[in-house]
Amino acid sequence: MELRKHEYVSSDHDTYLQGIKDCIPTLFGYMSVGFAFGIVGTASQLSIIEIACLSIFVYAGSAQFIICALLAAQAPVSAIILTTFIVNLRHLLLCLTLAPFFTRYSWAKNIGIGALVTDETFGVATTKAVTQHTLHARWMNGLNVTAYLCWILVTILGASIGRWISNPEALGLDYALAAMFISLLILQLHFVVPEKLKHYLKLVVYVILLMVGLNYVMPSHVAVLVSTLIAATIGVVTDK
Repeated sequence: MELRKHEYVSSDHDTYLQGIKDCIPTLFGYMSVGFAFGIVGTASQLSIIEIACLSIFVYAGSAQFIICALLAAQAPVSAIILTTFIVNLRHLLLCLTLAPFFTRYSWAKNIGIGALVTDETFGVATTKAVTQHTLHARWMNGLNVTAYLCWILVTILGASIGRWISNPEALGLDYALAAMFISLLILQLHFVVPEKLKHYLKLVVYVILLMVGLNYVMPSHVAVLVSTLIAATIGVVTDK
């Protein structure tokens, strides 16, 4: 009971401003990846307004890159919508993981938080949850909104000057997203209890094996989702 009361106690680490501060380390990754997307979008013959709309309404780096590739391949609209839906379906898993921390808030607040959750803000939030065992809506909003506005601005900037950069890979922009995920993983591993590290490493191996096997029977983006769901289920059942 005392622990539950503690969950509702606010502190200086739960403010909107603190959420902005905690988002800053991930912004460098957002800047490089968003800049690269702006360049790719320009190369795909999208206007600055169209690129801005993708960032505002889709707001998912991997999906936005895929949309550009499908547009360049002249894929039908139905295929673009379905592919984007499947790729972004992982956000359901992210939000389900965070949901228990926000049960005391209204549906409207939960929808607002969930709509802006990304892989990166999820990584920052779970790291905080491990250390403090609680998350507050105002902190999460500061984190989410900062990342959201940064993404929109840098994609527009990339689109504005993209015509002068013909080879973004030469600048290492194509590796920025992977580098950001690696840094978030390192932050989380720092707080992992040693006794559970072996368990988590086993789950990583399960995901890899499942992805390799499922790639033979379904598209790779579907294999990623299915293997993650199976490994996550195994993790919940076997966690002690």
